[in-house]
Amino acid sequence: MNYSTIKKAALALSLVAAVGYADVANAQEPAKVFGGRSQYRTWSIGINAGALTPSVILGGYNDQSKPEVSLGYGANIRKQFSPHFSVQADFLKGTIKGSNETSPNNDNASYGNTFETDLNWQTGLTGNYHFGAIDFLRRENVVGFYVSAGYNIANYEVTSSTAPGSVDGESRNEQVIPVGAGVKFKLGGVVNLDLGYKMNFLDADNLDNNFTTNSHALDKYSYGYAGLEFNLGSKSKPTLEWNNPVANLYDELKDPALRNEVEALKQRVTTLEGTVADLGRDTDGDGVADKFDKCPNTPAGTVVDGSGCPIKFPEPVVTATLGDYAPIQFEFDSYVLKTSSYPTLDKVSQDLRNSNASISLEGYASAEGTEEYNLQLSKDRANAVKNYLVNSGVAANNVNAVGYGEANPVASNATEAGRIQNRRVEFKK
Repeated sequence: MNYSTIKKAALALSLVAAVGYADVANAQEPAKVFGGRSQYRTWSIGINAGALTPSVILGGYNDQSKPEVSLGYGANIRKQFSPHFSVQADFLKGTIKGSNETSPNNDNASYGNTFETDLNWQTGLTGNYHFGAIDFLRRENVVGFYVSAGYNIANYEVTSSTAPGSVDGESRNEQVIPVGAGVKFKLGGVVNLDLGYKMNFLDADNLDNNFTTNSHALDKYSYGYAGLEFNLGSKSKPTLEWNNPVANLYDELKDPALRNEVEALKQRVTTLEGTVADLGRDTDGDGVADKFDKCPNTPAGTVVDGSGCPIKFPEPVVTATLGDYAPIQFEFDSYVLKTSSYPTLDKVSQDLRNSNASISLEGYASAEGTEEYNLQLSKDRANAVKNYLVNSGVAANNVNAVGYGEANPVASNATEAGRIQNRRVEFKK
């Protein structure tokens, strides 16, 4: 192989492989909220057709001064390893034509030469790096760009050439470095529209049977195409190529159960911060921090025990008892806790932790929907309250959560005002 071509191949493949390896390595241990590549479709097949011409947009030396546009068509099968990297096997076939209006070497030796070459087949592997997806806050994008590079083998024969000394009909196998770019449009869950352009750099100067004395003037040709790509696999799974991990994480955070847990954790963090601030405070100066002082405001000079109470006359510790609590209300068809219910839940949590008492949570629903659906909704509401209490420090075995569906309404379900009151969780001692 020509040394210049070796350098081009090494550079192109190294860049794509390096980017791809980094992406694949990261994708081997995806974030747990995503579930891994197994939840996505990763295989696809495609067909395409377009224009073949013996020149590239980068310019450079060409044996022919007037390249012609001819039909080309191909197919591919692709494996997506991450949202940003894929590898595909390509096939291409078509005709390449051109002619000379002026001599490329400023002489008349090749003036008026024409050629026509049948590209019998071209096949090999290509790596694609996908980037610049549009609408990044969507869980799946609908427009995306990519660049590609690879290594192919092409078989072709010159079927017609007027170049001096040319030999027509000789079949040749040559190495090709394809480099290109494109854009894809998602047309649905299965089909994509693929528009692209590839420059093919040959390791030979025999594509047109017109040879040059310039050792760096190897032949090249381009393929601009439009095609359809079909995603394989279960339609119930999204396609990995269009997946957006950042938007996926954003979607996960909107899950009601996770939001309830986050809110409960925030309350616990706030409580811990206050506890740390109070650990060193000793208002009455008896040597016992207020946080642990069971007998605050003891007179100065009073001898106290480790709990801050006078040794001779300890004050009894009063165990907290459960009070009466207002029901927890919910929005229509929802089991997400309202922020307005947090004060009541915090009071219940404090009383349960102080008394180590048990409590029953009875969930209810208004009469819209089926009885089966409302029964499950009432259970979800009771469990949402239980999760809040348990996350705030209440022992799980001290809280019993049950759902009764539409039973025991406290108001008429014939009016919205009555239905609002029936969407509730009640506390039973």
